[in-house]
Amino acid sequence: MKLYRTKWGPVLEADGRLCGLGTDLSNEWWDSLAGRDDLCEYLSQGLGKARDTSPNVLGHLLAPIGSQEVWAAGVTYHRSREARIKDSQLLGGSDFYDRVYDADRPELFFKATPHRVVGPKAKIAIRDDSTWSVPEPELALLITPKGTIVGYTVGNDVSSRSIEGENLLYLPQAKIWDGCCALGPCVLVSKEPPHSSTEIRLEIIRNGEQAFIGATTLAQMKRDPASLVRYLFRNNSFPSGCYLLTGTGIVPPDAFTLVAGDEVRITISDIGTLVNTVG
Repeated sequence: MKLYRTKWGPVLEADGRLCGLGTDLSNEWWDSLAGRDDLCEYLSQGLGKARDTSPNVLGHLLAPIGSQEVWAAGVTYHRSREARIKDSQLLGGSDFYDRVYDADRPELFFKATPHRVVGPKAKIAIRDDSTWSVPEPELALLITPKGTIVGYTVGNDVSSRSIEGENLLYLPQAKIWDGCCALGPCVLVSKEPPHSSTEIRLEIIRNGEQAFIGATTLAQMKRDPASLVRYLFRNNSFPSGCYLLTGTGIVPPDAFTLVAGDEVRITISDIGTLVNTVG
């Protein structure tokens, strides 16, 4: 089943129906849903009492986030490892990216507070002081305060590779700014994780023409999402739950950089397509 956050309230898509779950737009209400370890059962039970709503509400989607922090994992795909090794060569040839790919402990970093996250059709941003900016299409996990994965959505970890390539100590500046992250269009609520054959596809449209297209599958992810969550929750608490972006396996060529007006389309099978324009 799919859970949407819209301008008219939360909406559930399941069993061929589109149902409104009320008109409460508060973060508190969304947080109460996101914090349920039994979210799948809870929504299934409420489906019988819910009223059908118009498909028009899906034209007014918000980011599926309340008070949740957004975190991210890096170098979880072989393709990302290759790209980061190139970056490390600019820093004197250190092998830290190669080592984290093979290490037990993953790379985890803070990505965004809710106000830095945008939803479908909203504008993502690139830094004014970046000369090389890229989208990073990723599967995002919705995790409860107890560390239970209850849902999945599409995430875009917009990043500055030029700033990260200057110095690893600049990583927060290469990752965090207003409009640096997009989530949506919905949360796929499921007890089972997406199958390893699930495809992630990135398409970038510039001036009406395709500027880049690439795809990967979850089978290319080296790390198990559950293990990433266990590391994230070590000595760390999330009272409202959190999102975790699980890394990217699609890396545009080095000559490519995002520019204002680009349309970024990220599709994950069974979840949907997240579309944003660079503002």
